[in-house]
Amino acid sequence: MDGSDPAVPVVVVGGDLAYATASPLRAEIDRLLAGRPRTLVFDFGGLEFMDSTGLSVIVHAWREGQQAGTVIELRAVPRFLETILDLTGVTGLLERAPVDDRPAPGSVASA
Repeated sequence: MDGSDPAVPVVVVGGDLAYATASPLRAEIDRLLAGRPRTLVFDFGGLEFMDSTGLSVIVHAWREGQQAGTVIELRAVPRFLETILDLTGVTGLLERAPVDDRPAPGSVASA
């Protein structure tokens, strides 16, 4: 994690993001999101490989970020990861702002 701005934590992800490394990263994400930062940044500049478990960690971060009101921002995304995120539709999720408990204007709230 980069400590340049404590209000905007940066998680530096390098090497392989796969089954063996996903669990500690997920735990770190949960720890950081517990502090409800406005933004949580992932720096993938050193990422060399990612499997489906790694993708699930990114989706988990987005889902938990939505609940915490935290924007998930990706930086230095390698081309292969950009392709994976686009093909799986995760890019569209990450571009959405977090939702709060109020319905958007013009939307219908259901019980």
